[in-house]
Amino acid sequence: MATRDTIVIGASAGGVQALTTVVSTLPPDLPAAVFIVLHVPADSPSLLPAILSRDSALRVAHATDGELIMRGRVYVAAADKHLLIERDRIKLVHGPKENLHRPSIDTLFRSAAR
Repeated sequence: MATRDTIVIGASAGGVQALTTVVSTLPPDLPAAVFIVLHVPADSPSLLPAILSRDSALRVAHATDGELIMRGRVYVAAADKHLLIERDRIKLVHGPKENLHRPSIDTLFRSAAR
């Protein structure tokens, strides 16, 4: 279980290539959990886990509400849900948009800092 070894990454819609590059360089035995928020429209299905999985040695998937956080995994925010870290679990919320976005990079980073 990961509680302190956490990497948070945020990108705008044009950041898919940069995210692919970063995730492809992570080692298979990474002793941290990785959380990614990509600003995407609420009505667009997120294909990001499938895209990142192509070149990743780590398991990449959409985050699930209440899921236990595990090291060596990449958790991607689902469309229209804020991705939050609460102790050793993931929390997904449909709160207000922040800086015009949901999911918001800011909400993820704030929850990770807490």
